[in-house]
Amino acid sequence: MKFFNAIILVGLAIVIMSCSKKAERPLPAGFHGVEVKEKIDAGDYTYLNVKDKGQDIWIAVTKMPVEKGDSLFYDKAMEMKNWKSDALKRTFESVWFVESVSKQPPAVETGAVSNPHANVAKIERKDVKVAHLNDGKTVEQIFSDKDKLKNKVIKIRGVVTKINTGILDRNWIHIQDGTGLNDSFDLLITSKENAAVGKTIVAEGTVAVDKNFGSGYAYPVMIEDAKIKVE
Repeated sequence: MKFFNAIILVGLAIVIMSCSKKAERPLPAGFHGVEVKEKIDAGDYTYLNVKDKGQDIWIAVTKMPVEKGDSLFYDKAMEMKNWKSDALKRTFESVWFVESVSKQPPAVETGAVSNPHANVAKIERKDVKVAHLNDGKTVEQIFSDKDKLKNKVIKIRGVVTKINTGILDRNWIHIQDGTGLNDSFDLLITSKENAAVGKTIVAEGTVAVDKNFGSGYAYPVMIEDAKIKVE
């Protein structure tokens, strides 16, 4: 009987190990799966010490509820070395600023990888209605005429939908104005000035085309060094 029970236990162990291996499906190319070891909230960010492929690194995400031991998944991240957090009065040797993060692993289809951004928070199209400037451009016009507008100073009115502050010594502001199709409804603006999510602003800056900051941060068009007027 003891021998029989031992055989059963061994069989169960093999089944459990097999199921565990099946559950550990590979992530799509470029994705990171990390485990949270430490959390620090500061200002608009949550700083997380995580284990990534056996290494301990710091990442920063827009403030979110997260606990020690949680698993997180992300792809786009920009490394900032010798990053000084004024809120924490601390300098990090390296921090990776993550654009979007999810507690759910990216979906994987049998035999193929599905859309790698399937379960990662994306910028959503908002129900935005603003009066467009007579002497300015709309989001749709900037995307469609980006080559003609390259290096020109333009103005635009829109509603702030997302913002990341203090990265590369500037603020990264996303706006929408109700125009644009598919992936061309959200425009990125960089500025030394700031504005809160939900506020309507008028931005005036230089059109930049095909900007690639590395680590997955690439934009077909954006507005740089903008002056911001909050309405």
